[in-house]
Amino acid sequence: MAGLPPEIKALAELSPVEDLLLAVLREGLPGISVQSLISKAQAFPFVLVRRDPSFGAWSGDTRFTDAARVAVHTFCQDPNGDEDAAILGEAVRVTLRNAWLNQRVVPGRGHITRVDMASSPRRASDWATATGPVQYADLPTGVWRYEAIYDIQIRKPRSRPYPI
Repeated sequence: MAGLPPEIKALAELSPVEDLLLAVLREGLPGISVQSLISKAQAFPFVLVRRDPSFGAWSGDTRFTDAARVAVHTFCQDPNGDEDAAILGEAVRVTLRNAWLNQRVVPGRGHITRVDMASSPRRASDWATATGPVQYADLPTGVWRYEAIYDIQIRKPRSRPYPI
């Protein structure tokens, strides 16, 4: 299959929220792997971004805004994994805030129009407390995970043509 036809792609008004956040965090956290899935041979440190399926809002706004709740997990390995995962969680918050306040536009993805922390970064020793889908039953030995929840609003990219 050759992918979606252009006329189908033209119907999309918004980029996926995860794709926008992946781009923002990859640029803002150089040297850190930022992903939306855990790989079988996962290396650390890394940031995992997942949209929460239980929250989203679209109110028919003609500016095509979207709202989502997003869980951001930060993982770091010992010898300082606990402290490093906490610091990486704070770095994520600062990166998202700066992208919002500086109106950082990601070509083809849009930009963040608002970001609110719904739950501050906190240590979670395994996936039993995770808000998103489970991939690890337990974390590998010596790896620490912190999780934070953000409410994000995005606006469509201005450069992309849309049908009227």
